[in-house]
Amino acid sequence: MHKLLLNRDIYLELIQQHVPNTKRFLWIVTADIKDMHVEAGRSFIPFLELLADLVSRGVAVRLIHAKEPGPRFREDFDRFDKLVNSELFERILCPRVHTKAMIIDNELAFVGSPNLTGAGMGSKHEDKRNFEAGFLFDDAESIQALVSWVDQLYLGEYCYSCKRREYCPDPIDESFSDIRAGLPG
Repeated sequence: MHKLLLNRDIYLELIQQHVPNTKRFLWIVTADIKDMHVEAGRSFIPFLELLADLVSRGVAVRLIHAKEPGPRFREDFDRFDKLVNSELFERILCPRVHTKAMIIDNELAFVGSPNLTGAGMGSKHEDKRNFEAGFLFDDAESIQALVSWVDQLYLGEYCYSCKRREYCPDPIDESFSDIRAGLPG
């Protein structure tokens, strides 16, 4: 399957249908992250609550983002002990990340333009959300390439040669500063 999702369809298919049905792991890569809310029955809940529910069910969640989330996201985040205290929830910040992608159970992936925000993912009102596009796919070879790349990013393999280290507010491994000091220019 290789399916183009546009605007609200990203929210309806990816966020509403596939993310809640994740069984083993969900990896999210985004440049920007805000306090997005999603429909749950007849009400709306923070997307973080959905992630906390996944973690409660034993799903490993990895979140990689480029900048500090806004204050409402941070307030909501602190309310979910499952995210704050679980080894199943991993989060790193890398200011060089501009990719927007999700990988679900190594079986389904989405790569596109939307950040993890209500306006980006299409959960906001029709007249307030962004115009976004992306591809949902289940091609094993492409998913494996994406998984490998995200894993390298998460493990800090790009930190060794990063020339933007001074802008990194939350280095993956402080020892990279010492290692880089010994590398030739």
